[in-house]
Amino acid sequence: MSLDPQIDALLKKLAEGGEPAPESRTVQENRDLARSLSTLAGDVEPVASVHDAVAAAEGIEVPIRIYAPATIPRSGPRPVTVFFHGGGWVLGDLDSQDHIARILANRSGTIVVSVDYRLAPEHRFPAGIEDAYAALTWVAANAGSFGGDGQNIAVFGESAGGNLAAALVQEAQRRGGPHIALQVLAYPAVDRFDDSPSMYENMAGPLLSRSWLEWFWGLYLNTPDEGADLRVSPARSDELAGLPPAVIVTAEHDPLRDQGDRYAQKLADADVPVTHLPIKGATHAFLSFTGSVQLSRDVLNQLGGAVATAFND
Repeated sequence: MSLDPQIDALLKKLAEGGEPAPESRTVQENRDLARSLSTLAGDVEPVASVHDAVAAAEGIEVPIRIYAPATIPRSGPRPVTVFFHGGGWVLGDLDSQDHIARILANRSGTIVVSVDYRLAPEHRFPAGIEDAYAALTWVAANAGSFGGDGQNIAVFGESAGGNLAAALVQEAQRRGGPHIALQVLAYPAVDRFDDSPSMYENMAGPLLSRSWLEWFWGLYLNTPDEGADLRVSPARSDELAGLPPAVIVTAEHDPLRDQGDRYAQKLADADVPVTHLPIKGATHAFLSFTGSVQLSRDVLNQLGGAVATAFND
């Protein structure tokens, strides 16, 4: 299937600048690029409140941002969604996917805690997953301080954040908690050694190319063999039974498509309830395009609804 027309138009507009390939840029140049692309999210969606804090747990202090939904008040504490932004473990921060956190809070009715995990290459693996687990532990113990329910937690990650979220639910199972009720993974990287057809079909992108993906992996990992670590490649685990229900989004024109598809099937084979949403016409990172792409808005709203449903059943 061809690209979604609105995504196609947006990518053509972005290509007009004739900029060099991202894998040929410096880390700082790519961080600046990612920051500039945050405007593609469109107008800022109001929420009831936003405030920054620090999650201190496991001997680690992790900056976080807490979003309360602008929805009808409910009696008692609200469920919490812990959110991990994308950016290849190298790019992104609390501002880069602020729109996802806001829309997710309002559509799901949960309090969203966005996690500013440490980035590579300054902080390579396992810094990101250590920060993710510390943030989860802190939320479970301290949710009451911001009106949340530490017994009802979902995790949501996109791209590299999807990698962290997928690894986190496995890590929480290995460590005996905290309990996670739902995992939402948007076009996640879950297998460092994936060599499936989508890696070749979408080798040149659009948006995420295989060479840029290799650039990210090279900055994130200390050594190539770390790719076999289940905290790097959670899809390689054979101990998936008992993991929380999953909602997995894959994008048709994404080199990561097939590994996300396979992980969804592998979870289902382990009797984990899975909702798999293969999005036709979409590229990697399409949830960042909510400003001009209806498909992006529709899917993000659908994911927010899935989180709401998980806590309303």
